Amino acid sequence: MSQHTAGLAIETAGLVKTFGETRAVDGVDLAVPTGTVYGVLGPNGAGKTTTVKMLATLLRPDGGQARIFGHDVVREADEVRGRVSLTGQYASVDEDLTGTENLVLLGRLLGHAKKAARERSAQLLAAFGLTDAAGKQVKHYSGGMRRRIDIAASILSTPDLLFLDEPTTGLDPRSRNQVWDIVRAVVAQGTTVLLTTQYLDEADQLASRIAVIDRGRVIAEGTKGELKASVGAGSVHLRLRDPAQRPEAEQVLRLALDADVQRDPDPVALTARLDAAAGDTAAAQAARALGELSRAGIVVDNFSLGQPSLDEVFLALTGHDTKTDAKTHAKTDPKTDPKSDTETGTGPAGGGGTSAGAGAAGRGEKGEVPV
Repeated sequence: MSQHTAGLAIETAGLVKTFGETRAVDGVDLAVPTGTVYGVLGPNGAGKTTTVKMLATLLRPDGGQARIFGHDVVREADEVRGRVSLTGQYASVDEDLTGTENLVLLGRLLGHAKKAARERSAQLLAAFGLTDAAGKQVKHYSGGMRRRIDIAASILSTPDLLFLDEPTTGLDPRSRNQVWDIVRAVVAQGTTVLLTTQYLDEADQLASRIAVIDRGRVIAEGTKGELKASVGAGSVHLRLRDPAQRPEAEQVLRLALDADVQRDPDPVALTARLDAAAGDTAAAQAARALGELSRAGIVVDNFSLGQPSLDEVFLALTGHDTKTDAKTHAKTDPKTDPKSDTETGTGPAGGGGTSAGAGAAGRGEKGEVPV
């Protein structure tokens, strides 16, 4: 990686981090376009957090190179810190302070004047739906509220690049959706987001490109469509009129498609995987299967075509799902220990969000993320 590639927020080549004899990150290559959400998907212990720590200058790489907007994370660490912000897996704000006190304190540490820090705090609390809780101690916040105040702290001064390390871990569905909306709003206003997650639906919802990482290595990378297409053309779902015909229909589908056929819990339903390498389109394969079923006298009430899910993609690529036993990794990978592999700081080096420019930020309407 000899020179910066225009249009990329993050570039890494052969990035390595070792802990003793364990290669927690083993040659990671990334190219993250500016102004997008880039997902890093993997199970516990895959190396996601360690990678983020190196990119945020919190850990020194043991090999390879990494650049943030063209700045080397080792030789130009100060320049990198001036353009990034980090929200780790656990809320890092002071639980004994109120929401307002936390944001004002961090704003002052970032160089905001007292009045500007209060104005910025009020803007963010309103944008994140926390105005009513602004005077409450954070220890009385719900999990979703803590994540929102933590992200708000990361963008007190709008960063060019925001690292979100598993931001919705442990949240209920409503709180997760609220965090997703915040991420979309932040990106809409120009910030690049690198999102690590073990939730397949989260990557599917937010990321324009996804790197699948397992055991410290990137094993696949692309858009959601590219990753899904790489493991198969999708699947065809059928509902029969007569449940007694399901065994025969299963055999017909297996022969017509030369593919695995799964019996669904519904006694009249079957699902067959389609083969992307078969030469035919998914529609052509489905039409052929329906023709064979009709010739066998099997009545199909309805059918649908679907792409593989990201769950199927990850299982096909790794041989296990994203909930693989973290204890297995913990035996050989010290970074799975919460004290060593979870970032508890907000902003670079745990010090609050930063950006290239400090001072009072622009105002935003309620429900928007002001920059």
